[in-house]
Amino acid sequence: MARGKVAVPLDLPRPAALHGAGAAKQDGAYAALRDAILGQVLPAGSRLPSSRTLAARWQLSRGTVEAVFDRLRAEAYVSRAPGSGTRVCALVPERFLMAAYDAPAAPPASAAPADTGARAGRPFVARQADPALFPASAWSRHLARALAGAAGGVLCAADPAGLPALRALIADYLASYRGIACGADAVIVTTGIRNAFDLIARSVLRPGDKVCMEDPGYQSARKICALAGAAVALVPVGPDGIDCAALRGHADARLAYVTPAHQAPLGVTMSVTRRLELLDWASDCGAWVVEDDYDSEFNYQSAPLAALKSLDKYGRVIYCGSFNKTLFAGLRVGFMVVPAALRDVLMASWQATGRAVGVTEQLALADCLASGAFVRHLRLARRAYQERRDVVLAELAAGAPGRYTVSGQQAGFHFVLWLPPDCDEAAFCARAAACGLALEGLRDFSGAARLAPAVLVGFSALTVAQARFGARQLAALLRALP
Repeated sequence: MARGKVAVPLDLPRPAALHGAGAAKQDGAYAALRDAILGQVLPAGSRLPSSRTLAARWQLSRGTVEAVFDRLRAEAYVSRAPGSGTRVCALVPERFLMAAYDAPAAPPASAAPADTGARAGRPFVARQADPALFPASAWSRHLARALAGAAGGVLCAADPAGLPALRALIADYLASYRGIACGADAVIVTTGIRNAFDLIARSVLRPGDKVCMEDPGYQSARKICALAGAAVALVPVGPDGIDCAALRGHADARLAYVTPAHQAPLGVTMSVTRRLELLDWASDCGAWVVEDDYDSEFNYQSAPLAALKSLDKYGRVIYCGSFNKTLFAGLRVGFMVVPAALRDVLMASWQATGRAVGVTEQLALADCLASGAFVRHLRLARRAYQERRDVVLAELAAGAPGRYTVSGQQAGFHFVLWLPPDCDEAAFCARAAACGLALEGLRDFSGAARLAPAVLVGFSALTVAQARFGARQLAALLRALP
């Protein structure tokens, strides 16, 4: 057999979607291989054809196929090793192939949200969208255009779930960019992710219900659970996301709260195998899974990974997103994608609390989405945030080589800076505060977890100059460590 050729283990037909521009061809090939893995046409351990062979069969460039293989490897569908080729490593439970079924709803409870402390322009708690990238003048144009074309009745009799036009545009966006196939009727407009989770807590949890939370994890979500009277069970987080083996010990849990795309705060991405295990656990236990997709649009190494909700054949995932994290924090417009079994009870709670999403904001946001301005803004913001991240990393590498390691820098608004093992995390944060740097220690996000000393470094809402100056100060603090 000629060099570079391998035997094709099974017949992979040419996908119908291989047409259009290069990006469309890559997406079509990716979808075909991903679906073959999830459908166990390509079972775990099987070897894929070589990129040369598949490129010839599907009439694609070899570079396109290599990009598809790298994308599948980044999402942990396959592994690649010299001399061994590309092999499937995702384990798909048999129940994933079965038809979904409806789940029962639950009576209401109550909760309240809490503050994160993120601040624009303040190194290094700038873990939010930079408002300067989406100026007030741009927003005012969308608002004026939307109001000029709005019927009078819309301003005083809006749909309680959100404007139908906005919900349809959100559903289209999620289908195109997050892999979620849903209709507008599955979308409920909220003021943000914490508001959405508060509503879920009011509607789904009863006092004493167990909620599984990542450890370390998002503290505000824990506070909302506590205010709802729920019992929080902390579940460790590993390199592939939440520990599903430990999760199996909580078969009586009512709900699990996860951040799969860029775990808060560790920044790890939940692997495909782990995602399918989580969904299988939720189906077996009759539990709900809240997916907090807070900053997935900002991936600096590849296209954003498909959402956990895109794999949800059991109807157990409540997907939560927010435009506050992509446009500006004061917008106060977010959304949920809700399973049909929960829609009525969530809407009853939402209407009972009076709702809080302004119609004018929804109209302007709908205009922003419909005009394509939102997607263009995401491209601009992604480049800007990557530049700021790179400036911080470059200054640290130049100013304090060998004094630290980083993780979670591939995506999102922050990365984790791991300090020397014997460093006092709290004392380091105090010294940083004396220099004007606001750092949050990893232990502030931890419950039972005992991790090495580390701090969070937020960079998105800093100017390049602020990022550079702050990173040089941080490097000096690292150099001064004994």
